[in-house]
Amino acid sequence: EGISMSFTNFLETEILDHVFAGAAYTAPGTKYLALFTAISDGEAGSVTELSGSAYARQTVAFTTSGNTTSNNAAVEFPTATGSWGTVTHVGVYDASTSGNLMAYATLSSSKAIATGDVFRVPTGDLDITLN
Repeated sequence: EGISMSFTNFLETEILDHVFAGAAYTAPGTKYLALFTAISDGEAGSVTELSGSAYARQTVAFTTSGNTTSNNAAVEFPTATGSWGTVTHVGVYDASTSGNLMAYATLSSSKAIATGDVFRVPTGDLDITLN
């Protein structure tokens, strides 16, 4: 079962402004997957991202078919050098640090990451669908 992602207010506004108001929007050439231990307001980008212990956002690329886009390769994070806590959500950013959160999702089951663990998202598991 894939991870079904939702757009943030940032991305919704950019798309609407581009399509209906003709404002320029340049999609980021590289997208980055982030891991969160909490989200207070995903649409507004209010999240608690992991930090330290070798954590870093990882690049993620997508392939679109019909009204769904999915990650076209597995995303593997570095081996944790300390406890990362419990990963409850994931998000896609337009930058490796800071930047804008574009899409987010709640994991169907949380995953505690201890020292020596590797968090991996298989190919095709991140799904963003427009209906």
